[in-house]
Amino acid sequence: MHLIDQWDRALLRHINAEWHNSFLDNLLPACRNPNTWIPLYFFLLLVVIFNFKNTRWWWLAFAIGTVVITDFISSTLLKQNIIRLRPCNQPEIAGWLRTFKGIYLPQSYSFTSSHAANHFGLAMFFYATFKKQFKAWGWVFFAWAFIISYAQLYIGVHYPTDILGGAIVGLSIGYLTSQRFNKHFELQ
Repeated sequence: MHLIDQWDRALLRHINAEWHNSFLDNLLPACRNPNTWIPLYFFLLLVVIFNFKNTRWWWLAFAIGTVVITDFISSTLLKQNIIRLRPCNQPEIAGWLRTFKGIYLPQSYSFTSSHAANHFGLAMFFYATFKKQFKAWGWVFFAWAFIISYAQLYIGVHYPTDILGGAIVGLSIGYLTSQRFNKHFELQ
């Protein structure tokens, strides 16, 4: 086993099997559920629709484009070519991996995390396009993406490097799409 794989499993073991409590056991699985994060994204959509009439549809198109691109790169290009089993599907770590009753355990490949790619992509896009409106509060978007990504580790469906890879994909695409949007439209 490679050093990176050893590090990945050791950190996952800490997060999933050692650093847990009943509060996080209830909170983190809920954080990765779309019913939890869709209201935030819907709220931001309403903010744009009602406050930025001239550029609202372009903003929406770029936001959707960010998710489409990050998801395509993560789910199609990377997962299908870097064939890595998810921790929840690894027989050799089943003895210590905690799984959660009622949580869907995906059968798709693990690297990269599409949750991390999509949410970090949106975080970067929101941060860069709402910079004037949110000022110092823009970091909240990244904290939100981190919590959702950490939840993926906590429930045992991804390794830390899956999250890191997804975050890099997401931040890169979110940066590119937000720069393109800001250059041509910008929220005013």
